[in-house]
Amino acid sequence: MEASMLAAAAEAFAVLMDPLRLLLLAGGVLMGLFLGIVPGIGGLAGMALLLPFTYTRDPYSAFAMLLGMAAVTGTSDTIPAVLFAVPGSAGAQATVMDGNPMAKRGEAGRALSAAYTSSLIGGLFGALILALTIPVLRPLMLHLGSPELLALSIFGISMVAILSGTAPLRGLIAAGLGIMLSMIGSDPQTGTLRWTLDTLYLWEGLPVVPVVLGLFALPELADLAIKRQAIASDAKIDVRSGMVQGMKDALNNWWLIVRCSGIGAAVGAIPGLGASVVDWIAYGHAMQTVKGANETFGKGDVRGVIAPESANNAITAGSLVPTIAFGVPGSASMAILLGVFLIHGLIPGPDMLTKNLSITYSMIWSIAIANILGAGICFAFSGQLAKIALLRYTVILPGVITFVFIGSYQATRDWGDLYTLILFAILGWIMKFLKWPRPPFILGFVLGALIERYMFITATRYGYGWFSRPIVVIFLVLSILLILKPVFQHWRSMGGLKGISANFGRPKFHFSDLLHVFVIALLVAMFVPAFAWPFGAAVGPLFVGGVSLVFAVVSLLNQIFSRTIVTSREERGELQSHTIHMDMQVSYEEMSRKELALRVATFFFYLVLFLVLIAAVGFILTIPIFTALYMWFEGRENWKPILGQAVGMTVLIYVVFDTVLHVLWPGSLLGQLVPALRVIPAV
Repeated sequence: MEASMLAAAAEAFAVLMDPLRLLLLAGGVLMGLFLGIVPGIGGLAGMALLLPFTYTRDPYSAFAMLLGMAAVTGTSDTIPAVLFAVPGSAGAQATVMDGNPMAKRGEAGRALSAAYTSSLIGGLFGALILALTIPVLRPLMLHLGSPELLALSIFGISMVAILSGTAPLRGLIAAGLGIMLSMIGSDPQTGTLRWTLDTLYLWEGLPVVPVVLGLFALPELADLAIKRQAIASDAKIDVRSGMVQGMKDALNNWWLIVRCSGIGAAVGAIPGLGASVVDWIAYGHAMQTVKGANETFGKGDVRGVIAPESANNAITAGSLVPTIAFGVPGSASMAILLGVFLIHGLIPGPDMLTKNLSITYSMIWSIAIANILGAGICFAFSGQLAKIALLRYTVILPGVITFVFIGSYQATRDWGDLYTLILFAILGWIMKFLKWPRPPFILGFVLGALIERYMFITATRYGYGWFSRPIVVIFLVLSILLILKPVFQHWRSMGGLKGISANFGRPKFHFSDLLHVFVIALLVAMFVPAFAWPFGAAVGPLFVGGVSLVFAVVSLLNQIFSRTIVTSREERGELQSHTIHMDMQVSYEEMSRKELALRVATFFFYLVLFLVLIAAVGFILTIPIFTALYMWFEGRENWKPILGQAVGMTVLIYVVFDTVLHVLWPGSLLGQLVPALRVIPAV
């Protein structure tokens, strides 16, 4: 058996060394790097774009091109995450936490170098795990049913939800709210329309791309606009020494890379979890296991970059396991890859582990070579990329905002995507400003549909017997322990029952409590209608909504009654909090509330202006107009850089998205008046 596997691996490597196949692999890598840099686009669009080019190729070439692209989006998405605090893809959300603070300190080169090294090692480690374990994992995967997947999903949410700063209940509330919002649309079990507001757009639910970009990308851009400065305040960045130091950081933390790479491969092997989850799970693991994480994570600790980057590059290899072994896509990108299997007459399952074993190993080699090429290309240009952090915000923001809007619009290519982007941008900034954790929200949103499906299947097929399954018991016990730990820590920080009773005072209300009230009102509005729905449609909303309501009410009462206790203990110097806040932290202490409110309103005015311009003149013409207006009114930039950036951005967007991707742009009034212009469609 071992001899046949080694022979198949050697044969696959020899076939892949064909110059044409290597060229196709390199082309896929270049496309993957580009798509990783552009916020919100990701590898899924690249898979769809490359699919037609695989029809006339042999399986080795087809998989080399597709996996070459998919394997490196998790490498280049680090660039916007570190430099702009805008995740290039969902798998780079956690990288923002420490990567961007490092860039602000002038350590962009170090952060990028550590990320590339970690991504390279993580990708290679993931490929190695896939090569060694794919025949072994088949019997193990057959023992994972819906109860185990449900318990594992609950464990993943609980692990991230508890890392929520001084108020651990907020993480659970955010996760519950995310799950509830993920259930919007037509219920897959009964067809019941849930919370669609009589709009066709919500029938299929809220798309994840505008939600993620609104919740994470635009609030960080808002902070950049509010601060009105370059990303890095130190203009003297020693990129070369920083890159060397970044490599040393990664190599010194090799055991952390190995652990997080294993997490990435394992999460990737579980169908449906994917890149939107793995970076936060790895980041949470690092925060719980790395020495001194409580004081340094979230403030520019290089280990906070290493952990998620090593995990999100290992996920591609992991997601191939269920795709190859069972024909169950481990992610949306793998679903497209499954179509390539069928195109070339390949049947996932035992055949891929026996007579087509060389093709399977060619996929592993493709992932390994792609990671080497991707990391090498990124290393070659890190010096120039790190210097972008010195650019003024008026030069950076127009282009990034444009890509965020385009990335959001790729979700369903509906006006609703743009409205969703703005609404969640407002929610995201408020949550960040009031120190509500956003990672548990997005984790709940991503896993919500899976949790509801697993819950329905488990309840109808297994009854109460699923609680006795060993793997379920293990994950549920771990979840309970994870949730109880910060609750007890918070209780002890208050002085226990004795301290609370001795310092009990009148409730203190604060304007920040309004977000609690809003969340409670929203949960009630979603919870009550569920009583009239069929069991299949109501079981998820009633359970999740009920638990979330309890947490929200308890959290609000705890906040308004314990505020007096916290104040008195802080005044006496008895309360020293080093709790983890798993989100980007920002301070506006240097400006007045009036100035802050004005700058926030100005930023969101520009976002609304972008929408108005799209409706008036179309997406393509909006780009030069918005770029010129923003750069002139916000920074009084010289006309030459304004003209250069406006024209350059417009040409780039037109060539890539209109000519190559054939995006159907939203309608406009100008398009109605001048229908002959294809890039300005009518309303």
